[in-house]
Amino acid sequence: MRPHRALISERTIPLLPRGVQLRHDFARQRWVLLAPERVLVPDVFAHEILLLCNGRTSVSNIVDVLAQKHRADRDVVLRDVLRILQDLQDKSYLTDRGSFEGNEGPDITRLHWQDTAETARTGLTSANPLPIAALAEITHRCPLQCPYCSNPIDLERASSELSTAEWKSLIAQMPGLGVLQIHFSGGEPLARKDLVELVGHASAAGLYVNLITSGVLLDREKLSALANAGLSHVQISFQGTENRSADHMAGFRGAQSKKREAARLVREVGLPLTVNAVMHRQNLYQLTDMIEMAVELDAARLEVAHVQYLGWASKNRAALIPTVEQFQESTRIVDAARERLKGVLVIDYVIPDYYAIRPKKCMGGWAKQFFNITPSGKVLPCHAAESITGLAFDSVQDHSLSWIWNESPAMRKFRGTEWMNEPCKSCEFREIDFGGCRCQAFALTGDAGNTDPTCAKSRLHEEIVALATNEAEVDIRYFDYRNFRQDLR
Repeated sequence: MRPHRALISERTIPLLPRGVQLRHDFARQRWVLLAPERVLVPDVFAHEILLLCNGRTSVSNIVDVLAQKHRADRDVVLRDVLRILQDLQDKSYLTDRGSFEGNEGPDITRLHWQDTAETARTGLTSANPLPIAALAEITHRCPLQCPYCSNPIDLERASSELSTAEWKSLIAQMPGLGVLQIHFSGGEPLARKDLVELVGHASAAGLYVNLITSGVLLDREKLSALANAGLSHVQISFQGTENRSADHMAGFRGAQSKKREAARLVREVGLPLTVNAVMHRQNLYQLTDMIEMAVELDAARLEVAHVQYLGWASKNRAALIPTVEQFQESTRIVDAARERLKGVLVIDYVIPDYYAIRPKKCMGGWAKQFFNITPSGKVLPCHAAESITGLAFDSVQDHSLSWIWNESPAMRKFRGTEWMNEPCKSCEFREIDFGGCRCQAFALTGDAGNTDPTCAKSRLHEEIVALATNEAEVDIRYFDYRNFRQDLR
């Protein structure tokens, strides 16, 4: 039966599902709701509601408790509680305990916040913003050969990878910096034999733990071990919905069937699933089917992401970049699906930068919310930052994470707005998009300090749109892979 939007009523018994965690953020002295690639900060009233979403208390009882506590009109409290809980439900941050049959629901005895002994800790004081998330690229090894790979053109060898002990030391440093979430990625993180140990260490440190995987190396035994170690969520990338074309895109025979089986196993063990759909000119005709596949796989979230032309993807841009008409049609399809599947599937949408009017707020701003650690231990403000030649990125083998985040010249280079030239310097959006993507500015203009040319205010914007439009009209169907060339005709 096709899933449908669940409506919150007084009879609902709300519960935070596995993959959504209410925790106290000691670094910032606030409560937060952690979800896949999300950090929500509830207000005082929403926090009180969330504390009562324990899988035992109905909405009716929650309203009674809060109305009595605040000496407020029950109908007014009911209206506000239903509004807040419905919004959380529609975004997959909430479920109904009554929807679980037998004993298959989440373990409601597990507290999603730190031990009470830790409440004595004080918040951090820093002149720099505190990082929210870390991407741990534990290896560049990968069985796939995707032509849009975002990893550097020159990959780091297995012999240069940090050891298990070094990764565990880094993970232990993260909460003290303010990090709330860690995303294990690669390459293919399952290529490392110590992934379960690292996941367990991160979970024990109080981090929300996300796995970003191709899925082709994932089996029931590995997944069960990861779930038991404290894994919070899984993201699986898909190259399409058709076996032949998806396998060609991945450069791996049988990849599509392995991915679908991995997604099934993720849901079978009770972990929440995000489907990462990487879209481009060669597979956009499958977008509607991709959305339906995500529903079929019982994913809570779908990320429809047009290829970003950095790293190896820059070598295949002419074969991948969509036409304007394809882009507009994909936007229409996503908008319609969001409305149709509200409360069933959360859909994030990343547009192709070259057709944008405003640049994206890349990683929340350079070294503002996020850092990336490469397999050998270099710390970057984003996964593509090494493409900016002339910047030297410090390694955790030479400095502590804290020193690199706060003092490293490369991390400070484009942090904030002081570095900006015109038109960014006087732009009303400078504190919103922070000048766009520095890597893209470097790739397209040769100077990382320039305005991202995907911004309409850049003097090069029209040239970039024309470049994309012209390349999209050329019928190129072969890809340059890292190890071979594949013709899809």
